[in-house]
Amino acid sequence: MRNVFSYRAALAAVIVSAFLPVYSCSRGADSQSEGEGYIRLSFPEDMYKAALEKTDLPDTNDFILDIRNSSGESVYSGLFGDSPETLTVPPGSYTVSVRSSEFEKPRFSSPQYGDEQCVLVPSEGVVNVRLECRQINSGIRLKISPDFLTAYPDGVLFVSSADGRLMYGYTERRIAYFRPGSVSVVLSDGGKENVLMTRSLSGQEILTVNVSVSDPSPGEDPDGAISVSIDTTRIWNEEDIVIGDTGQDKGDDPDNAMSVAQARSSVGAEDVWVYGYIVGGDLSRTSMSFSAPFSSDTNLALAVRSSVSSKESCISVSLPSGEIRDVLNLVDHPDNLGRRVSIKGDVVESYFGIVGLKNVTGYRMK
Repeated sequence: MRNVFSYRAALAAVIVSAFLPVYSCSRGADSQSEGEGYIRLSFPEDMYKAALEKTDLPDTNDFILDIRNSSGESVYSGLFGDSPETLTVPPGSYTVSVRSSEFEKPRFSSPQYGDEQCVLVPSEGVVNVRLECRQINSGIRLKISPDFLTAYPDGVLFVSSADGRLMYGYTERRIAYFRPGSVSVVLSDGGKENVLMTRSLSGQEILTVNVSVSDPSPGEDPDGAISVSIDTTRIWNEEDIVIGDTGQDKGDDPDNAMSVAQARSSVGAEDVWVYGYIVGGDLSRTSMSFSAPFSSDTNLALAVRSSVSSKESCISVSLPSGEIRDVLNLVDHPDNLGRRVSIKGDVVESYFGIVGLKNVTGYRMK
């Protein structure tokens, strides 16, 4: 039977069970070297079929498998379909990595699937590794409004990262894929380049950016056109970029605070005010809590609206000791959930795995 493969919207995990081998009189058991351990890999077929209902997946026999010991030395490197059913290895920790293809530079229509987990192999034990794979790169697509074409007939848009960039034509419909990290939308016009936005994308995230030109009299609510939705297979986010409303003049005081969306596009800004709704706390690198009771009084999360329930749509906030922590923390004040607050601090690229606000020096609660 063909090996199978799947992924989920939530971060997938490798379920590992280690147990002592059952001895028998079979030749296979007799031939096993004393003291060594064994790794067995599998892709569950039922999950593969479920994933196929939502997207096309490559044959898992063609996936690239790489297994390395704690010293970084290769134990196996090659196609999954060519790997032995059981790998005999010395006891110790191993990194098991599988991916659908190599991916080093930005490319259109090139989602990469895979997984990477660390397993501990005991002496004379068997470790069964059940791989639940997911999309491991990120993507971005632009939706360009007609008013942008009118205002910038000679303008050219690029999507860019440290690994390279792609020109995004006005009629382009494909998703541009990048390795997880900071991705920018750049406008080149009249010999000058202007970074319209920069976002930190995580693996499995697909960001849709609507590019338009601001009205002569923009509304007071900068988040009115921003929407966030979660797909059942991958994380799909949507934001708007309005030329002439970049948020660069915001953040100087609580009444002119940046929105959460603008803060996520302003990594590196210092001593700025950001407003949003308190939606959760107890953050770790992979999770957060959206409901009481809470156990940590040192952090919380802000979002564009109080109904947000996805960590990827939030910014994290570090609460310093003193009045700010005493008033805002969710351990002592769970009723702060859903309340709007403005907080002053430095916007950093990553705090508990998402864009965050650190070195906080002020707040104002509504």
